Amino acid sequence: MSSASRTQRSVRVGGRLLLAVVVAAVLVLGIWLTAGVITNDFTASLALTAAWMGAAGLVCLVVALRRRDLRLPLLGAYALVAVAAAGWIGRVELFDKTVNEKVVKADVPSRQSNGGAAAPARHILVGRGSFESLEHGSSGVASLIRTKDGEHVLTLTRFSTSNGPDLRVYMVAGPVSDAGDVHDFADLGALKGNKGNQQYEVKGKALGRRYRTVVIWCRAFSVAFARARLADQ
Repeated sequence: MSSASRTQRSVRVGGRLLLAVVVAAVLVLGIWLTAGVITNDFTASLALTAAWMGAAGLVCLVVALRRRDLRLPLLGAYALVAVAAAGWIGRVELFDKTVNEKVVKADVPSRQSNGGAAAPARHILVGRGSFESLEHGSSGVASLIRTKDGEHVLTLTRFSTSNGPDLRVYMVAGPVSDAGDVHDFADLGALKGNKGNQQYEVKGKALGRRYRTVVIWCRAFSVAFARARLADQ
């Protein structure tokens, strides 16, 4: 094989690899837009994502039928993204993740008094609320606690909700009726498990009195699974 032939072959292989990367990137971008940007409605997000993948798959198939040399990068990239997306969503949708951390516990302030004088307490309960279902059936109790060391933690006890992709724990400013009310928030991190007892560090702006609604948020689909309004104790 001549040097020119080897160069041409390398260019063709490089071009196909680049095409596969571009196709995969476009598919992922489309999933991100349809799942989490265009709408906050969970059902609509799934429908748009399915429609996007169907349309993209049809385009890839038509081009692959016309250009046999592009079949592998086009159909291979599509299959890889489709399987990865389905596996990611299916894994978290079908299987629960239960955690049972040793969480901080505190009595309500009224129980920490003795003859009018404040009794020494390890931890002080600042706010507490029960979870209410939004897009998914949920239950449990959220408690904001100031520890004996002056730190603040949020505990979720007897907690249960549906599993889902990229779930986060938010402390949101103001009341929350649906996903459209989740604008000003502090992100406490990824939900450790959709069932059980767990604890999160609270700091920064989340300590402000405005941030008193705990929301379990699906960042992948911009959906609020559950809320708990923390009432002052």
